[in-house]
Amino acid sequence: MPDLIQVQKSGVVAVITIDNAPANALSDAVVAALGKALKQAASDKDAKGIVLAGAGRTFAVSAEGGSAKLVAQIEACPKPVVAAIGGACMGAGLELALACHYRVAGAAASLGLPDINLGLLPSAGGTQRLPRLVGVQAALDMIVQGKVLKADAAKDAGLIDEVTKSDAVEAAAACARRAVGDGAKHVPAAKRTDKFNKEAAPPILFEDYRKTMRRQRGFEAPFQALELLEASVSSSFDKGIAQEAKIAAKAAGSVQSKAQRYIAFAERESAKIPDVPADTPTKEIKSAAVIGAGTMGGGIAMTFANAGIPVVLIDADKDGLDRGLARIKSNYDFSVKSGRFTEADVDKRMSLFTPSTDIKDIKDADVLVEAVFEDINLKKDIFGKIDQYAKPDAILGTNSSGLDIDVIAQATKRPESVIGIHFFAPANVMRLLENVRAAKTGKVAIATAMKLGRTLGKMPVLAGLCPGFIGNRILRVYFGQCDKIMWEGAYPDEIDKAIFDFGFAQGPYSVRDQSGLDIGYQARKAQGGSNERRFLLSDTLCDMGRRGQKTGAGFYKYEKGDRTPHVDPEVNALIDKLSADLGIKRRKISQDEIIERVIYPMINEGAKITEEGIALRASDVDVTYIHGYGFPRYRGGLMFYADTVGPKKVYEVMKKLEKEEGEGMKPAALLEKLAKNGGSFTGWK
Repeated sequence: MPDLIQVQKSGVVAVITIDNAPANALSDAVVAALGKALKQAASDKDAKGIVLAGAGRTFAVSAEGGSAKLVAQIEACPKPVVAAIGGACMGAGLELALACHYRVAGAAASLGLPDINLGLLPSAGGTQRLPRLVGVQAALDMIVQGKVLKADAAKDAGLIDEVTKSDAVEAAAACARRAVGDGAKHVPAAKRTDKFNKEAAPPILFEDYRKTMRRQRGFEAPFQALELLEASVSSSFDKGIAQEAKIAAKAAGSVQSKAQRYIAFAERESAKIPDVPADTPTKEIKSAAVIGAGTMGGGIAMTFANAGIPVVLIDADKDGLDRGLARIKSNYDFSVKSGRFTEADVDKRMSLFTPSTDIKDIKDADVLVEAVFEDINLKKDIFGKIDQYAKPDAILGTNSSGLDIDVIAQATKRPESVIGIHFFAPANVMRLLENVRAAKTGKVAIATAMKLGRTLGKMPVLAGLCPGFIGNRILRVYFGQCDKIMWEGAYPDEIDKAIFDFGFAQGPYSVRDQSGLDIGYQARKAQGGSNERRFLLSDTLCDMGRRGQKTGAGFYKYEKGDRTPHVDPEVNALIDKLSADLGIKRRKISQDEIIERVIYPMINEGAKITEEGIALRASDVDVTYIHGYGFPRYRGGLMFYADTVGPKKVYEVMKKLEKEEGEGMKPAALLEKLAKNGGSFTGWK
């Protein structure tokens, strides 16, 4: 018997163990060897029952495909087959367990069909057997949402027959012996009806569930999974299995699945820094300090507290500090109302805050994050004080969204400890953490910041230093292109709709209304106003008292107590007038043109960032835009999307835009190279 499969006897029970480190992946070789072992055990006269187990802490995960026949073989076995689930049992591993006649789990086991997160669907009967075991509602949550159940919850759902605190294999062997001794006639999952019938799953159940899937807008696989679960109720088991095989194969070959698998790999790659080895020492973070108690600073402080790290929150103004703490408490109270936290959770987190107006109180912090206004002189002043009072080995972070960190670091005598630690608003929610390497940032600071990101539950990406770093440098192109298109003929709602339909959660104008149009407005007014076209409309609206959602009107108008944007003819008329004043003849612009003229220049800027080394790899641009800016995950990110439409097409559009709009639209050298040589961004080294 191959080493991938181990067979032992426990009295009258044959114990078959999958031994394919590290995760017992169901490769083709494992599936073939397992099928052979099961066949031998089924024909062994001395073996009355069979236990299927996984070596180590994992039962089995994933598959290369081709496990459907093995699953059918298990289910048809004339001897009772018991799954011994000691740890993770995911994807095809759970489908294997579903085919077993009984399932025994250790207390630490976790079970799920998270295939959906990679744009995949169960392909070995999972969509048909699971609802027959746990009911349709629970199966919808596990398959459509990718919900993972711990052992006790799995038993409550009917997925597990027994949870044991002892060894899962021993408990499974005992279960098999009982089944043999009792002469029990096991009912396979395919024939279970106790929780599964048309009365328990009427059509309205699926209609109502579909309405809850707003966050999965644009994704294909979740809706395909819903279709398969509907089929499990409306057709026979065999027809459901045939439909699953067809749709699962379609999902596996889709661009969306390729995009989701790519970005999952890219997320792991983003942690690898070529010149910072994995064994680089890191500073242990036992305490933190955040300087600035505004909206951003408060959110950053919450992020530390949520990770169980005590944090000193500092603000120069006592009233500002009080407002910041009140805002934090209000945010936590909302989490209690929504059921995310309990009152005890909030009390524990609030106990981790130490408010102060004295910067000297940073003295014990292992990491500091400055989060004040984007004013280089203010930040230099603060870092000069940080240098005086922070302990010698502290990591000194700035949350700047685009300023020169080299200049900030010069305010200290330890530039090797200074690094950009750029959170995204709201900091306690958004996953991206853009760590920014300055000229003298040391390897320990980099390694610590990257590790800290994971500790805080963030997705850290390392960026090089340039105005805007990775994310905001591209964002400027995004907003700039949207405004050009607006002046030429498309109204804010038309641009927002095109961007929304592409897959973003919001378009640029509804986002601006939400943030407030008066950001920077007072400063520009104090300087006599701005002649820049990019501020013309927003500043004019501010002059009219329209500053976004908070005033009930901005690019859109809003009903009291409602954040739904409504098209305002007054704004559209103003745009017409201002366009005419600028000498621009407006025209109708299609949705396709909007997407090309917005997304392709963003890709072009991403290509420049990649070739300049600001991003270590093209996939880091994709991770940044998915986790920080809401780029649709099912499109794989800007650079992966460029590969799907083809660098040649992007290049041709950019050449056209360069001719029409000037030097700023000149194609990046890397884009031109890939277009002419037939290469791809995701394959570029």
